[in-house]
Amino acid sequence: MESEKDKALQALQIAIQMEIDGKEYYQKVSRSSNNQLGRELFKSLSAEEDFHRQKFEEIYEAIRSKKAWPETDFQPDGGKRLRTIFAGAIERIGSDIKAPASELEAIETAMDMENKTYDFYTSQGKIATYDAERGFYDALAVQERGHHLVLLDCYEYLKDPAGWFVSKEHPSLDGG
Repeated sequence: MESEKDKALQALQIAIQMEIDGKEYYQKVSRSSNNQLGRELFKSLSAEEDFHRQKFEEIYEAIRSKKAWPETDFQPDGGKRLRTIFAGAIERIGSDIKAPASELEAIETAMDMENKTYDFYTSQGKIATYDAERGFYDALAVQERGHHLVLLDCYEYLKDPAGWFVSKEHPSLDGG
C-alpha cells in the first residue's frame, strides 16, 4: 500500500516535471517571439517556472529526509510582477503591433499549460494531508491562475490592440 509520503513524493515529481516543461517551453517561445512583449513575458514566465521547480525540489528533499511536509515561505504575488512587465511593454509599444498567428498560438498553448497546472495544484490542495502542503498548493494555484490571466490579456492585446485599448481604457466619446 502506498504511504502518504510516497503519494506526496509522486505528486512532487509530477509538479517538478511540469515546471521543467513549462520553463523549457517559455524559453523556446521567448527566443522565437517576434515582439518585445512576447520575449519579456515568456522570459519572465520561464523564470517563475524555474523558481517553482526549485521550491518543489526543496520540499521533495525535505519530505524524503523528514517524512513530513515542511513549512514554506512561498508568497505568490498573484501575477503582479508579470502585469507590471505587460503594462510597461504595452506602454512602449502602444496599439501599433502586429502579431503573427504563431505568436498567438504560442500564447494559447501557454494558457492551456497554465490551466493544466492550475487544475493539478488545485486537486493536490484538495487531497493534501498537511496544512502546509494544502497552503503551498493553493498558493501555487493562485499563481498559475495569475499567469493565465496575464497571458489572456496579452493574447487579446496582440490579437486586437486597438480593441484591447478600448475595452481596458474605457475611452469616453462624450468629450469628458
